[in-house]
Amino acid sequence: MIKLDIVNAVVSKTSITRNKAEQAVETVFEAMKNALGKGERIELRRFGVFNVKPRKTGIGRNPRTGQQVNIPPGKAVRFKPGKELQALENGAGKKPASPGA
Repeated sequence: MIKLDIVNAVVSKTSITRNKAEQAVETVFEAMKNALGKGERIELRRFGVFNVKPRKTGIGRNPRTGQQVNIPPGKAVRFKPGKELQALENGAGKKPASPGA
């Protein structure tokens, strides 16, 4: 799914114009980017939580030369799905039970 798919879903479920839907979706994403940029936690009830976690320093390898490279500390965005999203994930991943089992 891409941003255009989200805009199309908003247009189809509401009576607003495509331009207004694009503006709304872009506003939501900008607000999320700004919050994560400040290191804030984003909690979307029944969906999940986005937060920024520090990443430790490490040692990696240059794949071309095999030489060791120091990886500086940084930050990474993490997502933890909510219960409803996990239920969808678990339900979709299960195979139906066979009748002979």
